[in-house]
Amino acid sequence: MGTNEKKDVRGFLEFVYEFYKSMKEHEITLVYEGEITHQITKAFTSLTESNMAKEEESNLVQKKVFHVMVECLQNISKHADDYGANDYLFSGRGIFLVSKGKDEYSVTTGNAIDHTRMPELKRMLEQVNSLDKEELTELYKKQIKEGRLSDKGGAGLGFIDIKRKTGRNLEYHFLPINDVSSFFLLTSTISRNA
Repeated sequence: MGTNEKKDVRGFLEFVYEFYKSMKEHEITLVYEGEITHQITKAFTSLTESNMAKEEESNLVQKKVFHVMVECLQNISKHADDYGANDYLFSGRGIFLVSKGKDEYSVTTGNAIDHTRMPELKRMLEQVNSLDKEELTELYKKQIKEGRLSDKGGAGLGFIDIKRKTGRNLEYHFLPINDVSSFFLLTSTISRNA
C-alpha cells in the first residue's frame, strides 16, 4: 500500500469516526444509503423495533414510527425506481435516517427526482400540510374512491397517511443536483409523548 493510499484510508477512517461521533451527539439510531428493497424495509423495521423495545418506548409510539418508516421507504422505492435508469449513481437508490430526540423521533428519506416531477410533489405536500385531520380523512377517502393508486399516484396517499398518523406537517427540501434533477428530502416527526 503506497503512502497516498495509506493517507486516503486514514482520512476515510477519520471521517467515519467523526460521523459516528456526530451520530451519537444527535442520537441518530439508523442511517442507510443504497437500494431500497422490501427486504431492506423489513430489516429496518425489526432493527428499530428491538432498539425501541430496549428503550421501553410505548407501543403507540413504536407503531407510529414503524408506520411512518414503511410509508417513507415505499415512497422512495416508488420514486427512485423510475429515476435515471441509465444513471447508476442514483437509480433505485436513496438515503434513510432515523433519529431520536428528547421528545420526538424523526424519519428522513432522500432520493433523486427529475425536475419535471417537482411541481406536482410540491403541490401535493403543500396541500397535505394545509389540511386539518378531518380534511385529510376526506381527501384520503376521495383519492381511494377515485382510484388514484395507479402508477406514482400512491405517493399522495402516503403523504396524507403520514400526516394523519403524526399530526405534524411534513418538512421537505429540493436540493439541485444538475440541470435535470434534484435531491428530494422529506422529514416526518413523531412525538414520543403519545
